Amino acid sequence: MQRKPDIVEILERTQTGEYCTSKDWDTRKLPGAVKQVLREHDLMGVCDPENPVNTDFDLADRFYEAGYQLALELGFLCTDTDRIVAVSQEELDDALRHAKSELFVGYGKDGTWLKHRRISDPYPMKITASLAIANSEEMFPLLLEGIAREKEVDILGGGSMLHVFGREILSGTPLETLAGYEHARMHVEARRKAGRPGMGGINIYSAVTEFGQFGGYGLPGGAPTTDLALVLFPSELKIDYRTLHKVVHTINVGGMIKAASYGMIGGMAGPPEGAVISSIANGLLIYPILQTAMGGGQIYDVRYLANVNREGLWALSVAQQALSRNTHIITDPTTNQVSGAGTDKLLYEIATSIATAACSGTSMSTSPRTAGGKLTDYVTPLECRFSAEVAHAASALAPADVNEIVKQLLPRYEDNIKTPDLGRSFQDLYDLKTLTPIQEWEDIYRRVKSEVTALGIPLE
Repeated sequence: MQRKPDIVEILERTQTGEYCTSKDWDTRKLPGAVKQVLREHDLMGVCDPENPVNTDFDLADRFYEAGYQLALELGFLCTDTDRIVAVSQEELDDALRHAKSELFVGYGKDGTWLKHRRISDPYPMKITASLAIANSEEMFPLLLEGIAREKEVDILGGGSMLHVFGREILSGTPLETLAGYEHARMHVEARRKAGRPGMGGINIYSAVTEFGQFGGYGLPGGAPTTDLALVLFPSELKIDYRTLHKVVHTINVGGMIKAASYGMIGGMAGPPEGAVISSIANGLLIYPILQTAMGGGQIYDVRYLANVNREGLWALSVAQQALSRNTHIITDPTTNQVSGAGTDKLLYEIATSIATAACSGTSMSTSPRTAGGKLTDYVTPLECRFSAEVAHAASALAPADVNEIVKQLLPRYEDNIKTPDLGRSFQDLYDLKTLTPIQEWEDIYRRVKSEVTALGIPLE
């Protein structure tokens, strides 16, 4: 039986695979395949916005079968060469069979075990906080330390820098390589200052291209290989040499890859059902092609730039349930909120999205994406704490129960998703000397925490 293809074979296929332009992939090949597979599995129009957390597990299994078929029919398009990197059924099955079901990130008592989880699994979903929200150079280390101080947060993500030594970080320039090192150095230092030196991290957020990772991951003084190396790649079902540079570098230094890309509602895959099977296909292909240690099940609704709306939550729950029930991989969808810090709506959005992922068998989620990630310094450690608290408390709940909770929380924010209150900055909401929230923000957090507890998520 064939073993999963190694990275050299993958690189060869970027030169020898079937020719296809990006335009043809986006407008014909991918949308056509998605529609055909949805028809074959009788999955057209099954999205149920009135029940945003799926409770039909047979439906999730049918979506898995459709996503698995799509993975084998399409593969990934390498946009640098206009070649399709495809895998055989034997290669895909072998890669999934050898995929990790648990992974230790960090080291010592501060590290975190990530595990494959089943639906309503009592082993808690873990949280990486936060997404790569832009920070000013002055606020970046303070935010990192503030998040690392939150004991509920399992793994440190943190923000991203726009400047290094006062210079704008220009993509593809040596400043990006320098920024990668400085980002990693400060990331490690923040964990030490917070009293959690062995806490796991995800790196490198402050660089768009591979140069930042080259500069900071697995280097002396940079991010250790006990951190996860972040390998993001284009949607829908595309990779490029930038992606593969990061993969090769991580392999070279003996690190661990966390690969991620979205299934897009309203994108090339079309409706929520198409985004789900695209997400599943993506979550399977990253194992043989990108040699990932974990990842899978990302959902994003381009209409709202989020996944806290009804269709986004439904698609997230189905994709995660499908992968949870039919594989033993370690999944990692992000939850994308739109409201800002200092608002109760942000906390409601966190509660719905995190609880949906947690009860659906997700291993780890990266959250929050405060204010939709639109503004500099608009994220605080407090909503990172809340994300982790909800994740840990909601993990063992039944999807049917979470569905009822979500239906009560959605009316509190859904009318504002397209025009959200972006809230206030880190500087406005925190005492920067003590790294503690101002009383107003703390009071909002405590009120919402009590409300969510009363609805059935046992936070207190």
